Amino acid sequence: MTSLPVSSSEQRSSHFELLHESIRHWIWKQGWTSLRDAQEAAIPVLLEGQRDLIIAAATAAGKTEAAFLPILSHLLQSDNPNGTVLYISPLRALINDQWGRLNNLCEHLDIQVTPWHGDISCSKKKKFMKQPRGIVLITPESLEAIFVLRGHQVGGFFRDLRYIVIDELHSFIDSERGKQLQSQLCRLQAHLGHEVPRIGLSATLGDMGLAARFLRPRQPERVEMIVSVSAQQPIKILLKAIENADPLDEDDERMGVLTIADGLYKCLRGSNNLVFPNTRADVEKYCDLLSRRCEREGAPNEFWAHHSSLSKETREATEAALKEGTRPATCLCTSTLEMGIDIGSVKTVAQIGAPPSVASLRQRLGRSGRRPGEAAILRAYQLITPAHDLEGVVENLRPDLLHTIASIQLLLQGWCEPPRLESLHASTLVQQILSVIAERGGATAAQLWKLLVGEGAFQVSRPQFTDLLRELGRRELLMQESSGLLLHGAKGEQCVNHYTFYATFQTDEEYRVITEGRTLGNLSVSNMLLPDSKIILGGKRWCVIEVFHKEKTIVVRPDPGGKPPRFEAHGALAHDRVREQMRLLVSELEPVVFLDETAAEALAAARRFYAELGGRVLVEQGAETCVLTWMGDRVNDALVLLLAQFGVEAMNEGIALTVRAEEERTREVLGQIADWDGEDAALFVLAEVPPLEKWDWALPKELLLASYLSSALDVAGARSWAVSLDSNRIIGHLGSELKTAWTEWVEECGN
Repeated sequence: MTSLPVSSSEQRSSHFELLHESIRHWIWKQGWTSLRDAQEAAIPVLLEGQRDLIIAAATAAGKTEAAFLPILSHLLQSDNPNGTVLYISPLRALINDQWGRLNNLCEHLDIQVTPWHGDISCSKKKKFMKQPRGIVLITPESLEAIFVLRGHQVGGFFRDLRYIVIDELHSFIDSERGKQLQSQLCRLQAHLGHEVPRIGLSATLGDMGLAARFLRPRQPERVEMIVSVSAQQPIKILLKAIENADPLDEDDERMGVLTIADGLYKCLRGSNNLVFPNTRADVEKYCDLLSRRCEREGAPNEFWAHHSSLSKETREATEAALKEGTRPATCLCTSTLEMGIDIGSVKTVAQIGAPPSVASLRQRLGRSGRRPGEAAILRAYQLITPAHDLEGVVENLRPDLLHTIASIQLLLQGWCEPPRLESLHASTLVQQILSVIAERGGATAAQLWKLLVGEGAFQVSRPQFTDLLRELGRRELLMQESSGLLLHGAKGEQCVNHYTFYATFQTDEEYRVITEGRTLGNLSVSNMLLPDSKIILGGKRWCVIEVFHKEKTIVVRPDPGGKPPRFEAHGALAHDRVREQMRLLVSELEPVVFLDETAAEALAAARRFYAELGGRVLVEQGAETCVLTWMGDRVNDALVLLLAQFGVEAMNEGIALTVRAEEERTREVLGQIADWDGEDAALFVLAEVPPLEKWDWALPKELLLASYLSSALDVAGARSWAVSLDSNRIIGHLGSELKTAWTEWVEECGN
């Protein structure tokens, strides 16, 4: 893996001259006086057309141009200009946005740009299929559909494939979609018979080496890096804590929610902003409160909603309102606007509650302060429980407030969560087996092993793979001919032919919400409503007129009453480093400069409470024990299951475990965990493993367990924590000299 230096001024000049004349002319027409550092450094690498590359640069730093200026130059300068470039994106909206940018660049170059996803007309796709050339912008799901429905044509479509560009690379790593994408790249290579350069683009990568291992798993050392060193923008931060008291009327929102809405209204009106409340339900709730405030005051509405359950038209209208800049617009959104969709300049980013991760917070803040000399502004809001209502150790330590502060501190330190590559994602292997069989019209077990495991993306043993094929046969997902050829079974045929097959992640069956023939968005079937029910969708209030189950449609009309739909919320797993920063934060006395008075007082109270604990890790609370681990969720969840295997129930409370046993019994079991030297899987044979991924229901139990252990738990980390707890207990009884000797011995053993 090579990190490429930023070019000197002399190199910049020569690199610009390497671009094709038409590309240079386009750059001049844009009025650019120079290229950015990442754009300069990428030119000689990508013009060769042979090297893998990751370009890491801040949001709006020109990563797309850094990749495509030299890529298009390579196509124009080659003997065969009709080559193909595959651009893979995690979002349809990002594809639509990039199509506009690339089409503007390519329209005078005679290079075709084809967007390809479910909302694109068949005529555009047929044009590419008739003459495969140019740039294809696609999602992993649409690429999967090509494999399944047009498997015999894949080799022809991409016979002249020159580059594969993966945008928002960080969003794929350690996910079902990422494993699907890795498998698709291996399958493409099998069709072509040779390697194609892979280019990853990202603003947020916690560990470049791990990102290289994801992009080119078998040869990460060949992946080169360009990390932009452009001057960092100034950042202005304010974190406000708001006591979330009970409402005056039981039908009203809690007082803290109303206070936040009031603060957003006063601070954000008159400019373009993004507000991230984390969940779709909260997006709707706050958008409704703000829109009604505008209505009451006779002011034009400036507040828009944006999340994945809203219709394409509604989302695009919101994006246009932000981008046009003709009037102020503030968008309340989920992670849908974290990534690189062009929405123009944003003055302020507001975060309500703790961000899902430090990486996510970095992505969000990157939307602000994009004009030269302009500071990025972060306004964070944290609801806190009134002091007189606090109960127990965990509540008194104010973990939500600590989490938000720690995330901001780590952001300022330049840290974000590194990607994880340990997950097996065996669920996705099931999908890929069925997909390959659809693509080829059947496959042998040996062919599947070679394509998906031996030379592919999945890391399972031969016995595990054999057991999986047997289980798929038992469940009628597969059947075997006398010749040994594997085909779809009755249930497999049914699954593959359903439109939901192409996505590796679980999707609820959704009902379309319409009013006067216009689609507003979707609601999942688990949240089904009856006539006269009241909902808020798109930041507006509606009444359900009728529900058509066969057509999966809900008809609504405007209504002054309404409640946010109960969307499912999936919280991110907190990293060990975040929890460690929380512990450091509460154990020190250094003031935090970006807190308002209420937040500073709450932090000071939490610090006093922590000091009173006197360093105790185990705190007895009646018949239960609070175990302050200060570890990430994967470690805590592993400890919960380990405790259960030794006969003690526990619950993960974030910074701590609540163990349903007295302190002496809790310490005894944690000691047993520290002494355990068996296999990880042996501890969980009797455990009920929850299905986390879409095809987990089809896995044999042993493989399901292995996949769960690799994705959701850190058993080694849990054992290490238990050992450290036992060591600390022993150290407490030793003199200072022996303590030092003991610590050195433990460290030596660990190394």
